[in-house]
Amino acid sequence: MVFAHDTDVSLQAAVALVNTAEEPETLESLEELDAFFARWEYTGRRDHDPAELDEVRALRPRLRELLTSDRDRAVELVNQMLAETRAVPQLVRHDRWDWHVHAVRPDEPFAKRILVETAMAMVDVIRADELSRLGVCADDTCQALVLDLSRNRSRRFCSTTCGNRNAVAAYRARQAEG
Repeated sequence: MVFAHDTDVSLQAAVALVNTAEEPETLESLEELDAFFARWEYTGRRDHDPAELDEVRALRPRLRELLTSDRDRAVELVNQMLAETRAVPQLVRHDRWDWHVHAVRPDEPFAKRILVETAMAMVDVIRADELSRLGVCADDTCQALVLDLSRNRSRRFCSTTCGNRNAVAAYRARQAEG
């Protein structure tokens, strides 16, 4: 394991959120937002209204920039995000999770909690100099983000679909040559 569990999950959730902006776009309904909240086991306040959905969707470009920045730019962005949200890191334990870091109160808006949790996760990534674990899918037709938490750093594609499409294309190219 490269990072603590809460860092892993926050990074995975941020990448998943950014990738909802890729075609075909998802996260277009309150039901999809509910599923996102449940899938990534967020806790705390939920407004369950269109404004909340819009606020979460509006995070995607900021998170994409953060997750694809070089180290110096990522530091600038993390510091801006933590300052603007007045984040105050605290150790908490809840549900089935042992001690981990939250840096914003659970009654703050969902979008603010996502932003802070992602920024806090990026603190660990930056300090460990592991930004190479984040990137864009190696499929030329895809712009989705990839988070590689594998031991051997071998993940290149955002999904099995992109990986399979490229494997088939490479196979067909080899067959055409031979």
